[in-house]
Amino acid sequence: MLQKHSLFAILTALLLRGIPLVLAHGSEVHGDMSMDMISAGSSAISSGPGNASGTVVDSSVSVPQSYFAYHDFSSLLLAHIVLMTIGWLFILPISVMLSIARSRLALPIQLGFVLVNAIGLLLGKVYNDLTPNLYENSAHHTLGWVVTWIVSAQAVMGLIRAYGGSAEKEAAFLPLSVEAMAQHQEIHSLRATNPDMFPNDSGHGTDAASTRSHSPSSMQDFYEDETVVPESPRDLEQETQDLEKRGFLRNDTINRFFSHTITSTAIRRAMKYVSKMYDMVDRVILILGFAALASGVVTYGGLFRGNNIFNGLAHFVKGGIFFWYGLLTLGRCMGCFADRGWAWNVKPSAAIVGSRKANSPSAEFVESFLIFFYGSTNVFLEHLAAWGSAWSAQDLEHVSISIMFFGGGLCGMLIESRRIRDLLNATILSSPSTHGISSPPDSWQQPRTYGFSLNPLPGLIILLLGLMMSSHHQASMVSTMIHKQWGTLFVGAALARGVTYILTYLSPPTSVLPSRPPSELVVAFCLISGGLIFMASNKDMVGAMEAYDLNAMFVFTVVMGLTAFLMAWEILVLAIKGWAVGRKQRPLFVMRGTV
Repeated sequence: MLQKHSLFAILTALLLRGIPLVLAHGSEVHGDMSMDMISAGSSAISSGPGNASGTVVDSSVSVPQSYFAYHDFSSLLLAHIVLMTIGWLFILPISVMLSIARSRLALPIQLGFVLVNAIGLLLGKVYNDLTPNLYENSAHHTLGWVVTWIVSAQAVMGLIRAYGGSAEKEAAFLPLSVEAMAQHQEIHSLRATNPDMFPNDSGHGTDAASTRSHSPSSMQDFYEDETVVPESPRDLEQETQDLEKRGFLRNDTINRFFSHTITSTAIRRAMKYVSKMYDMVDRVILILGFAALASGVVTYGGLFRGNNIFNGLAHFVKGGIFFWYGLLTLGRCMGCFADRGWAWNVKPSAAIVGSRKANSPSAEFVESFLIFFYGSTNVFLEHLAAWGSAWSAQDLEHVSISIMFFGGGLCGMLIESRRIRDLLNATILSSPSTHGISSPPDSWQQPRTYGFSLNPLPGLIILLLGLMMSSHHQASMVSTMIHKQWGTLFVGAALARGVTYILTYLSPPTSVLPSRPPSELVVAFCLISGGLIFMASNKDMVGAMEAYDLNAMFVFTVVMGLTAFLMAWEILVLAIKGWAVGRKQRPLFVMRGTV
């Protein structure tokens, strides 16, 4: 063992000794290359890694400096990209799903993600130190650090919950105060150190009479409770040992430290706030990670410089919304939000899912609200890129689209409102001619369509948007074709949603289980792929494609393959969550009649 430690120390010393030499060598290369890079202009692009295969670059098109065209230390950048993709695209979604399922496996997966992210962050930092700054004031660095601190804080909260949650669960079954619990623990400590004080304790169970004679009144109330059955001291001790053996750190000393420290009164009271913050991060961290990856693409390609940032942000934000809309649509088809009736199923009653979820609005109402919110906010943003100048016909076209979103979303919300529906039915219900006239009872029953939503407004808005963008005039042929691609995909999504409504009308859902209409898979595919192509249709990316002699079909084929893979990965991640839900642990204290 001593020889192993000595060898490790020698190798560490040699490694640390060699780092300054490597950095010094990198600084020399960095100095020479940065001068060449800055002075060469766009000519450096032709020798960059993007043209290693001999791709012809159109010299008449100006391409900004970018890390994509800078070939020194590219292995570090490539390793950074690979690790961040593995962490944020593969490890983190599994961690989030396991966390939502309240699985014990969430913590080790989460800590593994933090490790991978830290290594990728370190490689990115080293790369930045060795290369010139080719993108001033990059939002990727700031956003990357923000999401890194968020996931690190969540990992710490997860560690606290892992060791403090068992005490919370135990306390939830105990109708005792903190002081009574302390007295209970003191009695067990005395039993362990002075067995003569409890002669009736055989070691195989707790004698109720003996326990009552030596315990406070609160302990008598606990053991006399008819709804809770405590396990014997030996079972509790064995359970504690099992928990320590199952501890993630696999170290009894560290596990005992966390278990006894985190279960203090002050921290126990703060556990509910920690859990709320932890759950909140679970709901938003994937979207924040998507934003960080998107900003990385912008920085890597040197996009959205100067006034083009408005055009780039408009395409990335709007396309990203449709991308996530498609992911949520696929989740609905696979059974997500079935407890709210959003999975094309019958909404469960309040006795099953609780009053809050039973009274939640329909999925179509949420879609209509998002469309309304988009239109109401975006109508003031369409002229930002040309603020202070005259309005052009294209600006008026974009504002008209925002007004369409505003009106269509508002109309969709009104259709989904039960209160509005009752007001519209008041004409026939309060008609004088209906009083005193007998009619078949079935004629006054609610139509079966009242049990589910058949609101065509969200699909209609997407259909019209797709038709408009398919024929929207652009500055170049490549840009026109790309806009036509995602516009056509949106039209396909709307038509597929219409097929879903037809199937639902002909065969309404009768079960709380998800019905999974096959047409929704087409909706999800078209929205995901259309959103990604929407993001790629900004001016800078189209200009880069033209500079590298790439046509519109290149983007289309790449996005189609990526969309199919992402859909398969999402289904697999949701299946992992379902698997984790089935692995619930039994509580330390069980209810009578359940064992």
